[in-house]
Amino acid sequence: MRRLVAETRLHRAELVLPMFLREGAAAPIPISSMPGVMQHSEDSFRAALVGAAEAGIGGVMLFGVPERRDAEGSGATDPDGVLNVATRIAAEEVGDALVVQTDLCLDEFTDHGHCGVLAADGSVDNDATLERYRDMAIAQAASGSQLLGLSGMMDHQVAAVRDALDSGGYAGTPILAYAGKYASAFYGPFREAVDSQLKGDRRSYQIDPANGRAGAREAALDEAEGADVVMVKPASSYLDVLAEVAAVSSIPVWAYQVSGEYAMLEAAAANGWIDRRRAVLESITAIRRAGAEAVLTYWAVEVAGWLKEER
Repeated sequence: MRRLVAETRLHRAELVLPMFLREGAAAPIPISSMPGVMQHSEDSFRAALVGAAEAGIGGVMLFGVPERRDAEGSGATDPDGVLNVATRIAAEEVGDALVVQTDLCLDEFTDHGHCGVLAADGSVDNDATLERYRDMAIAQAASGSQLLGLSGMMDHQVAAVRDALDSGGYAGTPILAYAGKYASAFYGPFREAVDSQLKGDRRSYQIDPANGRAGAREAALDEAEGADVVMVKPASSYLDVLAEVAAVSSIPVWAYQVSGEYAMLEAAAANGWIDRRRAVLESITAIRRAGAEAVLTYWAVEVAGWLKEER
């Protein structure tokens, strides 16, 4: 009876797995703050991609961990840069089974850890950054990305990337806009995952956690500029924002269950304080109930297996 009258259901096709490829890694490297998640070597990355496809999830979101960084983040547009290599591998291995998605942001590639190019005074130069994003978009699309995830939170990034793709021969490549992306403390473990060089914070270009309406406003702006999907990030602490965006958006709305959300549940479960499986499923169900049509989560493959068992 509970199953019959459930208002919200989970399906494995609505799950997206974030993945990390580390340049030069001979073997996978565990991420200490995210038990069970790793920086992949090329061999383990290929195996994990196949496993994700076999699990029947909807897609993978790819991040690169480069060996070298510079102020401009030149590795982001290098055809042989780690993320573009990861994209070609994924397109080759599972491009017909999963949606291969790529993170379009400079933070992993800069020696200062910010999402854009810095001006002389140390602030992020929005317009100069958009030029880098345009070049990144072409590089990622050329490498086989099937959905570009714009996570940098620069003003007018969607319009700039849409124009670059349309004029560069990739008019059919869609854009996922990280529209409601908040300046959150829950990103901490992710910085270990990508070996971030950030020393300060990103509060000058990410949304203040106190401002709920700002998330919906940003989503509307991104939709107007040509986004194909909008996303709220983090998920669990911003379910009100997610619900508001979902109520007014005419395009798909997704949410990212971020590293800190993952780490907290894993830590509580490891201490025996919560039932791990029930808590994980409840957390993702809540995100779906609030209006997310797909969820980026580090549990994607494991949850897909659980959902198969419950059929």
